[in-house]
Amino acid sequence: MTTARIGFAEKVGYGLGDTASNLYFQFFNLFLFYYYTDVFGLNPAAIGTMYLVANFWDAVNDPLMGALADRVQTKYGKYRPFLLWFAIPYGLSGYAIFANPDLGETGKLLFAYTTFIVFKMVYTAINVPYSAMLAVITDRDEDRVSLSTYRFLGAFGGGFVVSLLVRPLVKLFGGGDEIVGFQSTMAVFGIASTLMFLVTFLTTRERVVPQQSKTPVALSTDLRLLMKNRPWLIMVGAAICTLANVAVRGAVTVHFFKYCVGLSEEPVFAIGTEQSAFFLEFDLPTIFLSSGMLAFIGGVALSGPVDKWVGKRNGVMILTLLNALTVIGFFFIPREATITMFVVNLIGSFLAGPTPALVWALYADVADYGEWKFGRRATALVFSAAMFAQKMGLTLGGAGAGWMLDAFGFRPNTVQDETSLLGIRLMFSIVPGSLAVLNAVILWFYPLGRAETEQMQAELATRRTAENEEAANAASGG
Repeated sequence: MTTARIGFAEKVGYGLGDTASNLYFQFFNLFLFYYYTDVFGLNPAAIGTMYLVANFWDAVNDPLMGALADRVQTKYGKYRPFLLWFAIPYGLSGYAIFANPDLGETGKLLFAYTTFIVFKMVYTAINVPYSAMLAVITDRDEDRVSLSTYRFLGAFGGGFVVSLLVRPLVKLFGGGDEIVGFQSTMAVFGIASTLMFLVTFLTTRERVVPQQSKTPVALSTDLRLLMKNRPWLIMVGAAICTLANVAVRGAVTVHFFKYCVGLSEEPVFAIGTEQSAFFLEFDLPTIFLSSGMLAFIGGVALSGPVDKWVGKRNGVMILTLLNALTVIGFFFIPREATITMFVVNLIGSFLAGPTPALVWALYADVADYGEWKFGRRATALVFSAAMFAQKMGLTLGGAGAGWMLDAFGFRPNTVQDETSLLGIRLMFSIVPGSLAVLNAVILWFYPLGRAETEQMQAELATRRTAENEEAANAASGG
């Protein structure tokens, strides 16, 4: 290995970047579809088509952004500067989605298209370089897993804040007006996200200097080499399944409790009194989502031990299958068995907790594989192309969720018929669970086990040392 060990402060700083990302990502994943249907008043099929168009355009931008970031070089490094440049636009563009102008149905849809697409482009501009930083902060496998663990502790910490506070804050700020409530809540999250990205910029460093080509490398060459990278191709298939699973289930989570369970508006407990300035009510969906996110965080802490016990690939595959069983199990739980729902959700969330950190550590290995196999390292392109695959999963899952809701006859803010209720239940359980199973099957073919990764890292370290010595000798005229 060629880099020093990474300190605690830098790990925390890097993790805050994904807290910033997830204050928006989880907000949109859990509440945006509900906001568009039940608050903004858009047709679910129209939203599904918008998700398809906007997310597809966003996914196409990822490899382009990755190629651009790979070709940038500043005194701050290749990828860190993007956090500084786009932190404020990130906060503003997310808030703009909830501006809620007084428009007709067509005007509202056009406004939703515009603000959603603009936000997605800004998200790409900051998140692709942020993700690529994992592979250049260190080349130590254990530190990469550790950084990835801190990243997803930060991510799910942000998710926990979203799941715990969004619905109570919407009620607090809105006073019964969900439009005002969503606007004010997003303003708070936007300011917090902007500041966190700036902290990440200030506390991290780039240390891994890849082998440099003697001549500029065309984007077409990088893309051609990427398509020859077998580990990356397998991870693409797995990523599509994973994020389609997340998108479908997230789109109907609030709908599931509002229409199938029927207890979404009843507060379970509150903080403060109705006469106080700060009065928060916590309903069943809030407690369900936030307790599940806490279980996720507990699971993330096991990422390192799981890697040591069975390796990254095997750990993701096994845990994904076990989580799939818990998701599918929701189809068979009676609506009145809320305690059972909570227990199953806690178990499933805990099992899924280590998987994101392990997956992103695998992507760092995939970037190393490209340098090892082809002599060309395009770190941001590898990570952005991975994000392309994930966003294709979000695209297909989000669009499919809208189309399925419409096909099952869903209509917002009214009593649903049996067909609509069945559709929501299927979309909350069987559909995402089946996608999780397919994800695990695809990962079976991933070729980089622990032994192969260690051999690859050792050979790369030798190559880099030799190249540095050659460059030093050339500079000194030796």
